[in-house]
Amino acid sequence: MKDNKNFRRFLLLWSGEMISSIGGGLTSFGLGVYIFRQTGSAASLALVTLLGFLPTLFLSVPAGVLADRYDRRLLMMIGDGCSALGIFYILICMMRGGATLTQICTGVFVSAVFSSLLEPSFRATITDLLTKEEYSRASGLVSLAGSARYLFSPVIAGFLLTVSDVKFLLVIDICTFFLTIVSAAVVRKGIGSKAAEKKEAFLQSMKEGWRVLCANRGVLMLVAVSSGITLFMGVFQILAEPLILSFSDAKTLGAAETICACGMLVSGLFLGVKGLRSHYVRTLALSLMAAGLFMSGFGLFESIMPICIFGFLFFAALPFANNCLDYLVRTNIPDDAQGRAWGLIGFLSQLGYVAAYALSGVAADALGKVHDRGVGRGAALVILISGICLAVTSALVLLPKSIRKLEYTNHSEEI
Repeated sequence: MKDNKNFRRFLLLWSGEMISSIGGGLTSFGLGVYIFRQTGSAASLALVTLLGFLPTLFLSVPAGVLADRYDRRLLMMIGDGCSALGIFYILICMMRGGATLTQICTGVFVSAVFSSLLEPSFRATITDLLTKEEYSRASGLVSLAGSARYLFSPVIAGFLLTVSDVKFLLVIDICTFFLTIVSAAVVRKGIGSKAAEKKEAFLQSMKEGWRVLCANRGVLMLVAVSSGITLFMGVFQILAEPLILSFSDAKTLGAAETICACGMLVSGLFLGVKGLRSHYVRTLALSLMAAGLFMSGFGLFESIMPICIFGFLFFAALPFANNCLDYLVRTNIPDDAQGRAWGLIGFLSQLGYVAAYALSGVAADALGKVHDRGVGRGAALVILISGICLAVTSALVLLPKSIRKLEYTNHSEEI
């Protein structure tokens, strides 16, 4: 039976993850600045991001299976400890005269492979530790920890790069791994290991999830919309840095990224307090249209003030879209198929990131060479075009009857 001590154990584990998230954000920011300064290429930055993302995408489901079969705290310790090896490899290369793009890609990929073990085990451990009444409190804290790399890391990294270099950021990140290992070890000692559970075959689970999605055309179309959102989010994520660095410094970039990310925090807090009760399809379309227009505005200017304003508004619009998508999909999937369906939905929706990371940097470099405009202006043009595409796509959400029917079905059930 879960007791009050378990919530304190959760706070210890959460603190370690929070610090580790900030450390990971420092490395991500520092390597982005380092790569852009060394290569002047948005494609190189996108390649590193892609190699850091692919293991998480493809190994998240197998990692979840491992979390159900083996000691979750031990998996967290292995994942964090071994992922530090990739960062340590990059640090050694830099100390020996400078890391090449290939060496950075190798280190990032190795780190990401082991980090993929962490998330499923961490979330499953929350279930082991807490009661259902405590899940809500824990959810808010976990969300904050996940956002820390975007809210706190950029401004901290931007400041530190003015007094030191990227190697110092890597050292800090490596040190944070040990804090997570220690916190997981303490929790493991306190609650012991969890007995392995027997689960259905992975392929069978995938087939069942796909069957559930195909049974509802509206849900399937919303999953496609979600993948589109991650595509445009990925474009923004990759090209915002080279755009700002083309006319400013790392300290300004760090402050700008933090300001933009605060838009998501403000909207998330508003939705957490007020919530949405109706007009989900309309709100989804309007929020996507607004996000597209704000994204286009981000690419119009070569001045930090309007960039921060439009970036803040872009991120402020996204939680409304995500809230509506989550509600419409969740309420139209049978309860007994939620787990299988969401595993597949998570995979399909994140394919947009893969396309963005693979194509956006190359497109920005190519457009930057036209009339020698530079990679910064090339990145701005790709962001502007992507924003327009997102705004146009949002109008299509209102047209299909199968999507509108999702909300009508929910209302009829409530009545």
